[in-house]
Amino acid sequence: MTASTKVILASGSPRRRQLLGDAGFTFDVIESGVAEGHVGDEPARDYALRMAREKARAVSLRERSAIVVGADTVVVCDAIILEKPASPDDARRMLGMLSGRSHIVITAFALARDATIVESEAVESRVTFRVLGDAEIDEYVASGAPLDKAGAYGIQDRGSGFISRLEGSRANVMGLPTEQVVAALMRHSVRAG
Repeated sequence: MTASTKVILASGSPRRRQLLGDAGFTFDVIESGVAEGHVGDEPARDYALRMAREKARAVSLRERSAIVVGADTVVVCDAIILEKPASPDDARRMLGMLSGRSHIVITAFALARDATIVESEAVESRVTFRVLGDAEIDEYVASGAPLDKAGAYGIQDRGSGFISRLEGSRANVMGLPTEQVVAALMRHSVRAG
């Protein structure tokens, strides 16, 4: 592979687009269309990896010569997986659960070429929330910001004000562990620029 290898991000997430672009990569975006769904008692890390691999593979089937980057983020609190909230009430429930507590954010990514996964990894960050008041939860939910985010908050928006401590990568919490993704792309001879 060379620097001219086409890179595709298999995600509609504006945060992932921003992070990969900020890392200096030129890429196309093709959403995978893969339905997200947790299976039985599948561990959160395995679930995130499976989803990242399925997304990357689905797009790679259509764009075989490209390197496809798939990713999936889950939030885990008390061994409960918090995905994107299904409704404003669900977002309120999640934020109430996270209030005053620590949780783990797992973002898995996978690289695929010619419909084959060539590399994948899951990265964890630990986030602690301060105690949140009902009124601020309601205001945040009313803004609509939490409805498209795992765990019902975004570290890149007003949700950052909920965080009292972060251990690990901020980019990982945003949805793409940039340092690890860049290293993986470089291992496959894909360079920024």
